[in-house]
Amino acid sequence: MTNTTPSSDGTTIAYEKSGSGPPVVLVDGALCHRAFGPSRPLAERLAKDYTVHIYDRRGRGASGDISPYSIEREVDDLAAVLKAAGGDAYVYGISSGAALVLEAAGRGLPITKAAVYEIPLIAAGGREWNGAEYAREMDDLVANGKRGKAVKHFMRDAVEIPAPFVTMMSVLPMWPKLKRVAHTLPYDHALLGDTAAGHESPLPRWGQSETPTLVMGGGKSPDWMQQAQVVIAEAIPGAEHRTIEGQTHMLKPDVIAPVLREYFR
Repeated sequence: MTNTTPSSDGTTIAYEKSGSGPPVVLVDGALCHRAFGPSRPLAERLAKDYTVHIYDRRGRGASGDISPYSIEREVDDLAAVLKAAGGDAYVYGISSGAALVLEAAGRGLPITKAAVYEIPLIAAGGREWNGAEYAREMDDLVANGKRGKAVKHFMRDAVEIPAPFVTMMSVLPMWPKLKRVAHTLPYDHALLGDTAAGHESPLPRWGQSETPTLVMGGGKSPDWMQQAQVVIAEAIPGAEHRTIEGQTHMLKPDVIAPVLREYFR
């Protein structure tokens, strides 16, 4: 069942809840929402122990959106979901959704414990990438309504999926779903900052968090991704770092569910 809650700027945020027990909020990464992504399968695995809340980030699924985008507005959206969940909750985020969780924790939202998986921040010494150029091209594609090209740009440049595979993806049934939320891709980039290219790093803001935090990476993910998780954990006072062996960025719900169950207790 879909519920809604208003964010501070009036944007309607759609969410659903399942299960029973202490509240948990799950936060999706780029291009994902309740009907498309890892949150619902993970919620099903956690629902026997927790009241699990999943929601559509602004501009996705059944949630609304108001321009211009700002990180503050996305944090307020999560605050609205936390309020709907009872005031405070355990929170788990993956990829850019994990960046949103740390942003919210750094700004003092009532997060009992935060668990995050593979924030694609490029730390010093990581992969070579011109994030500023990526952002300029992405903004241009979105502004001109070229959603398919925006998704391809994200897949090739940010995710580093080889071009032939991206071409194959573009003829699959999931492609229209990706295009539908392509306009939110700049939101994800804004959350991550652009450390490697010399732009403002979000680490000082995340480092203001007083929330108990678990930062995780996959043992089969690229070295730069694993290195970034260590850097992030070191920036947050008291944070714990853990490697989930055998996993990549495409984290399996059956693997992460028991890890969260152990941490959220």
